[in-house]
Amino acid sequence: MTEEKETTTNDSTSPSRRDFIKSGALAAAGFMIVPRFVLGGTGYTAPSDMLNIAGVGAGGKGESDIANFAKSGKANIAFLCDVDDRRAAKSRAAFPKAKYYKDWREMYDKEHKNFDAVSVSTPDHNHAIITYHAMTLGKHVYVQKPLTHDIWEARLLTEAAKKYKVVTQMGNQGASNDGTRLMSEWYDADLIGDVHTVYCWTNRPVWPQGIKWPDPQPNIPKELDWDLWLGTAPKKDYVDKLVPFNWRGWWDYGTGALGDMGCHLVEAPFRVLGIQYAKDVQASVGSVYVDEFKQGHFPESCPPSSHITLTFPKTNKTKGDVTLHWMDGGIQPERPIELGASEKWGGEEGNGTLFIGTKGKMYASTYSDAATLLPKERTASAKAPQKWARVPGGANGHYAQWVEGCIAGYGKTELSSSFEKAGPLTEALLMANLAVRGHELKGGSIKLNWDNNAMKVTNFDAVNQYIKREYRPGFELKA
Repeated sequence: MTEEKETTTNDSTSPSRRDFIKSGALAAAGFMIVPRFVLGGTGYTAPSDMLNIAGVGAGGKGESDIANFAKSGKANIAFLCDVDDRRAAKSRAAFPKAKYYKDWREMYDKEHKNFDAVSVSTPDHNHAIITYHAMTLGKHVYVQKPLTHDIWEARLLTEAAKKYKVVTQMGNQGASNDGTRLMSEWYDADLIGDVHTVYCWTNRPVWPQGIKWPDPQPNIPKELDWDLWLGTAPKKDYVDKLVPFNWRGWWDYGTGALGDMGCHLVEAPFRVLGIQYAKDVQASVGSVYVDEFKQGHFPESCPPSSHITLTFPKTNKTKGDVTLHWMDGGIQPERPIELGASEKWGGEEGNGTLFIGTKGKMYASTYSDAATLLPKERTASAKAPQKWARVPGGANGHYAQWVEGCIAGYGKTELSSSFEKAGPLTEALLMANLAVRGHELKGGSIKLNWDNNAMKVTNFDAVNQYIKREYRPGFELKA
């Protein structure tokens, strides 16, 4: 999502806007259902079989999300919203009939009777507020990963999906891939025994992290509404190159490498092992050097690398606790002994997930692609009953699955990454980030003990400030 200039217009601060944000009390009006038999015609898609979507965030990943919804043949892109006209240009050209807004609050206020669902593809810090208020209007929602910026927000959206009975999906497409289902079947068939340890790793960040906040720039691009881009985040002067991508490395807006790749790589352990909420976490992080001898200290920015260890309680699919290692910044686990000296891990080598069981190992790359048993020759001959239905199109079918689910209605179909599943997954990743921030506050590694019901760390209160942050006036999020 993009923005324009720093000055706030009267529209964005009017009493009606403020009241809308605070209450989320607008009532959603249903659209007319016209039975197919009234309209007739072979191949005709009746209005009752079309989903009218409002896309908040029309550039970058939002652009591809919107295009994929349209490819389903059952979605009409009715509205587009983006704070940066430059980023929205391609989507506006592709869907010229879609009415365009810069402020999602204005769009919701004026058009809530005219769309059925919302796609949210903005920086992490604005996910929850845009999504939650859509849900209060009775709108189905598709939200890019990570689901939210903070743990409290993830819990809020998980509960809101049930309360407002809307169809939800998080944009971690690998959840619809065959790989997650295949590895689940291998595990259930006892091909690798009981898994006790999992490694997930990524070559991210591929954006600047562990650096000093840049000097402000006086000239905000005329196409960008900077104030709207900041949204829930603290008011700051415009800096160059933060938009559209480098925001990921700053705690006010992004969630670092975990936020970018965690949902893709940790999805498989959640499905295969049935894990949900971690009970403790600890982290070590890479140091930053401003010159050859002096360590830098930049608490506003995520570290350049980290190794995080989460402990998940025993589930009905494990015999004991599961230890999950997260590694980023190019750190990787020890090479499995079952791999030959010249064998590659396969798939996208910069990212992967490795399961270690009592009888063997298996791994996959990003989106759970290239699912493989170790030694590799076991894969071709592996036999396991198929227990999980495949999603047509795999990762690409993730979008159509949500569209079909919305048309069918709440509770009618099971989705790969509904908030019921995506919420706990996101919370685990954000809890891992608590350990990263705890390392910063403590000046070294500390194990954080987690009370899931109270939603707080019990042994180091300083990190609890990051579970639910303060929101900027005009962009408050209240349950």
